[in-house]
Amino acid sequence: MATMTKEKEAAVEPIEATENEKVKISIIPRFCKGCEICVKLCPKKVLGMDMFTVKVVDIDKCIICMACELRCPDFAIFVEKKELKEKKETKETKETKATKETKETKETKETKATT
Repeated sequence: MATMTKEKEAAVEPIEATENEKVKISIIPRFCKGCEICVKLCPKKVLGMDMFTVKVVDIDKCIICMACELRCPDFAIFVEKKELKEKKETKETKETKATKETKETKETKETKATT
């Protein structure tokens, strides 16, 4: 059993992840063959090459166009768009307001019905 666990651990690929509040870019260095397709396709020059492997140079410039992930022939790059906290809060706020309005409407109707 112990050898199976070691085999499973060895099968896990190291992933280099870089992220900010908008996006997370993950790269599996062993999969990258250094073709530079992603680097050349990136409209904002977010990616660069280092020792024949792609690296994230400036994640803050990323516009989440997904060109690098879509065109990587080795499936070495993954781009994950993050939902902003403000948007989540806005959705929650709208739901809360809608619930309050519904309650107020019911109370108003009940008050009118009793009068």
